[in-house]
Amino acid sequence: MNKDINSTPVTFFEQDLELTESDPPESADIETAIVYCENNFGEIDGKTANGLVRHSEKYKILAIIDSAQDGKDAGEVLDGKPNGIPIFRDLGNTLAHIGQRPDHFIFGIAPASGVLAPAERHVMLRAINYGMNIVNGLHEFLGEDPEFIAASKKSNVTIRDVRKPRDKKDLRVFSGKVRDLNCLRIAVLGTDCAIGKRTTATILAQALNKYGISTILIGTGQTGLMQGARYGLALDAVPSQFCAGELEGKIIEAYEQEKPAVILIEGQGSLSHPAYSTSSFILRGSCPQGVILQHAPGRTSRCDFDNMPMPSPESEIRLIETFADTKVIGLTLNHEQMTEAEVSLAIKTYQEALQISVTDALTRSPQQLIDMVLSAFPKTGGATAHE
Repeated sequence: MNKDINSTPVTFFEQDLELTESDPPESADIETAIVYCENNFGEIDGKTANGLVRHSEKYKILAIIDSAQDGKDAGEVLDGKPNGIPIFRDLGNTLAHIGQRPDHFIFGIAPASGVLAPAERHVMLRAINYGMNIVNGLHEFLGEDPEFIAASKKSNVTIRDVRKPRDKKDLRVFSGKVRDLNCLRIAVLGTDCAIGKRTTATILAQALNKYGISTILIGTGQTGLMQGARYGLALDAVPSQFCAGELEGKIIEAYEQEKPAVILIEGQGSLSHPAYSTSSFILRGSCPQGVILQHAPGRTSRCDFDNMPMPSPESEIRLIETFADTKVIGLTLNHEQMTEAEVSLAIKTYQEALQISVTDALTRSPQQLIDMVLSAFPKTGGATAHE
């Protein structure tokens, strides 16, 4: 998930199920966007921009703004495969080259602070002045900021604060009804934040649907919602008392409207990470029958916490299965800072040690993800709620 994957000889799999990670569905109505990711594209804090380049159903991404990557192709930077999305040094340069005014300006950085720096604030106000709608995934709600309110009214544009929760009077508490749904629920969790959980969940959802198993992905973070998840919420912005209930409500809503065989729940953070508690709410609110765990073998310390060593998959699995009535059915790898040979060795080593299926969603066939689910739940497609 960072630029190191582009500097090592990792082979990306040409997916035999003809999945499309970065191309939006063909539609005359899809709205256009440019994504601001200054000094962070291809890096961990650029995960929102990274995710939108790899997969976007809601927006057609026209360009990325990052002066450090000026002149490059976004797909080449991320995955070593050109995708036709150019990177430019600043907003003016971007607009001059793409030859049109995009519908939206997306803030594609996910800083730990969750707020805008002064320079970022300036460029977003410039985007408003150019007549672009703002899509903001920060904890700082720009739609409540007087300066942004005035600017948006003057330019007749909208501000979408993706993380803004519903009114407190409408928030739900957990009821337990999610356990009665006649579908398989799988949470994609991880050993750290910004480790590829959403990417793996997206690829798995596409693969299962392509295979003929109706699947819905529940987004739980700002990037998934920007990508076009039909059901979900930014869980880390919901008051803790309502997190499990709000997630449960979204899952029930998805089931009642779509009647899928499988519901995948995007993970956030890590259950063992002391700085985040979102994973606990995901396990409580979704009551998953199975969990897929994402791990980065090449990562030595937690993201943004250099003094915290990474946990082992073994310890995270024990914690998950102790905390919740569920089973970890497979391990998926983030291959950052790893060569192809190292990925292959890690897959073999973890399979032997953990006795579960192991794969890398980005560099191995999506069929391996399907097999991971079917081997654990062979009746998937007609699964009962208590498989």
